[in-house]
Amino acid sequence: MAGMTEEDELRFMQGLFDVRGFTCEFNITGNLWTSRVTSHVPLREVAGLITQEAVSDAVHIIDRALRRSGVVRPRIAVSGLNPHAGDGGSIGREEIEIIAPAVERLKRDGLEASGPWSPDTVFIAARRGDFDAVVSMYHDQGQIAMKLMGFERGVTLHGGLPVPVATSASGSAFDIAGRGVAGIDGLQHAFDLCVRIASQGPAT
Repeated sequence: MAGMTEEDELRFMQGLFDVRGFTCEFNITGNLWTSRVTSHVPLREVAGLITQEAVSDAVHIIDRALRRSGVVRPRIAVSGLNPHAGDGGSIGREEIEIIAPAVERLKRDGLEASGPWSPDTVFIAARRGDFDAVVSMYHDQGQIAMKLMGFERGVTLHGGLPVPVATSASGSAFDIAGRGVAGIDGLQHAFDLCVRIASQGPAT
């Protein structure tokens, strides 16, 4: 209604800050973070947007953000795109031809990345504490799992901007505005995270 033409607020702020590189949303519940290779695009377009460079960008950006938040050596799981991570190529070859080679390149760069993991089980291991972050291939692959694990305390952080910008995962919750029933946990966690990141100084 205000005339914004970008697909979401992250792209809007990317333009305001004149950021040219890769940006993405991080979703955070407790100590578990996610980033994603694609975001607010139709599902039918996702497979064509999965490239080695895009996977690498999504891992690098969350690795840097986790380090700025205080995690010394982030353990990052990379999800597959297809059911069972392609099941050896019988349910798609993106894992073999794109995602696995990207993960190997990330390891050579010194990152503690692993995968591709089966999308339907990777968050079980992540919830157990095996990983600090999961990189998913598309929006709902990570969002559904994260919100089930703690929607009320979840945080959305915009990655790739020169300053920390975060909000509660619930957003503005207009549906309960003025009723005196809104919880503050998500917003408090978002505020605390921004303070922690900002205290590290300007992003490089």
